[in-house]
Amino acid sequence: MAEDNSPYKAVATKCRRSRTKFTEEQLKILINAFNKKPYPGYAAKQRLALEVNTEESRIQIWFQNRRARHRFLKRPEKNLDLRQDRVYPEENIQGMRDRRCRTSYTSSQLQTLMNAFMENPYPGIDSREQLAEDIGVPESRVQIWFQNRRSRLRIQKKREPEEASAQRQNQGQDL
Repeated sequence: MAEDNSPYKAVATKCRRSRTKFTEEQLKILINAFNKKPYPGYAAKQRLALEVNTEESRIQIWFQNRRARHRFLKRPEKNLDLRQDRVYPEENIQGMRDRRCRTSYTSSQLQTLMNAFMENPYPGIDSREQLAEDIGVPESRVQIWFQNRRSRLRIQKKREPEEASAQRQNQGQDL
């Protein structure tokens, strides 16, 4: 087998967080919680994180992966009654109330994040952890902030050509 000396592979492996490996006991706890409620709220994920001695963000990822696998393995027959899709079971409404509070950033935290974004819009786990430590928020919040900022930048870039053409049209009408 030939060795891949591609610079991209080295960058990708360097920036990734190592895979979280749960013990059998931790998995039993997580599976039991999943069977009771596949969409736990923030408080429930916090309790589980304390119980299995890991970060809440790792619990969140485990549940996302488990739900994806669960959907793939137990794909139900297509239901022809489309109205049922609009019904919100009581448990889903409860889950919506159990959401994480919105993270508010100070102007100095935002300035630090913006400077880092200008340097690199796709920081690796090491950079995000260092930023999180510097500004005093969890790494998972820094990761979400970067995702949201990249999304906003894409939207702004789409709007720029539209706004420029609208300005040209307005200038043509003024003449």
